[in-house]
Amino acid sequence: MKFMRNTSRLLVLGVLSSILLATNSSMAQDEDANEYESFDHSNFDENSHIINNEWMPLKPGTRFVYAGTTMEDDEEGPFPHRVIINVTDLTKVIDGVKALVTYDLDYSAGQLVEAELAFYAQDKDGNVWRMGEHPVEYEDGELADAPCWFAGIEDAKAGISMLADPWVGTPSYSQGWAPKVDFTDRGQVHEMGVEACVPYDCFDDVLVISETSLDEPGAFQLKYWAQGVGNIQVGFKGDDPNQELLELVDVLELGQDALADLRNQAIEMEKEAYEHRRTRRVYGQTPPCEPLR
Repeated sequence: MKFMRNTSRLLVLGVLSSILLATNSSMAQDEDANEYESFDHSNFDENSHIINNEWMPLKPGTRFVYAGTTMEDDEEGPFPHRVIINVTDLTKVIDGVKALVTYDLDYSAGQLVEAELAFYAQDKDGNVWRMGEHPVEYEDGELADAPCWFAGIEDAKAGISMLADPWVGTPSYSQGWAPKVDFTDRGQVHEMGVEACVPYDCFDDVLVISETSLDEPGAFQLKYWAQGVGNIQVGFKGDDPNQELLELVDVLELGQDALADLRNQAIEMEKEAYEHRRTRRVYGQTPPCEPLR
């Protein structure tokens, strides 16, 4: 919590953390949870790339800027951490469903540690689905790993990024299932109506989602969501080795030139995915991204 900027916000988060830590239910003990979500292709239409869920709106040309701290494995810390999420005007058909593409950049101590293309589709009910991910991880500027996955390829299944109608007591849900790359993330609503302030703004009706995975059952990432904006803050509880803390610093609307440059960067990253030996087997089974008309 060292990057918090005033004591009132620290108090709010301290109270919230106490509430969450006192929660008796656990995703690991959720008897109603399925290993992965049932995916109904018929519940998607030609507008599935339009993400207007009130908790997770993704408008092409929007840039979300986050700042905070994180820990690194076997190193002292915390280190300055910065994440930039860019909503492109690209779409990609995955498992027969048109998805919107985001191009995300993750910096630790000033160095790029991960670039990612992420793919989202919204069903007719308003649920936002994660259709796949192409993360490229770097160490000392060199490519270290690229655990790419897409729904419908190598037993991977789409998962829910945001429910249409989240409420406390909802069973935990899979955020994607890709056993080939050990992606088994799960989410669950823990709190609603929370007050929280970040550098971008203050909010009084915040939704808190607790996320974990099969590989790290004792580690939980807490994500705070505001209606009409999206993710405004990231925290943690339990034995989380990354101890990531982030706050929304700014939301920018990109001009046409900046959006075109962003599009070109994402397309170049996709081109490398088709060609690189680590990713072409999986990525090569998908059609190229296409710009929105």
